[in-house]
Amino acid sequence: MKEEIKAEIISWVKTIFFAIVFALVITNFVIVNAQIPTGSMESTIIPNDRIVAFRLSYMFSSPNRFDIVVFENPEREEVLYIKRIIGLPGETLQIINGEVYINGELLAEDEDFRKEPFHGSWGPFEIPEGEFFVLGDNRNNSADSRTWRITFVPEGNIIGRAIFKYFRGFELLT
Repeated sequence: MKEEIKAEIISWVKTIFFAIVFALVITNFVIVNAQIPTGSMESTIIPNDRIVAFRLSYMFSSPNRFDIVVFENPEREEVLYIKRIIGLPGETLQIINGEVYINGELLAEDEDFRKEPFHGSWGPFEIPEGEFFVLGDNRNNSADSRTWRITFVPEGNIIGRAIFKYFRGFELLT
């Protein structure tokens, strides 16, 4: 009887150990699981939403315009940020009266992800190779590439692409 109990305990310890190792591998190498603290991405992602980002999204390709990415801000690398990529490496970006221009051409944006009409003018910004210009969807209330001392996000700081939010309902973000 004691041998059966001992075998059962060992079985449970092994199961719990492998579950913990599996969870650590997944969260450190495959996904980012984050809670959103601010309203800078409203109305796409609102404060306290929880999102999952895929760390391997850019293993074989570079980020694309309009991808929602989780990254380390070059000014505060200990903090993760989430924003939408608007400007790509090698482009010139300018914001005039709330409209984004890429290389002098008006950027056709989907109005659905923007919280409200956008106001203001910034730039022009010459985006270096290997770096990206990011904006929050709540552009009138977002600290992003327009306002940071280090304007651009290096590709190496991008941790993953947000793929879905799961708190207060499930919604794909891609």
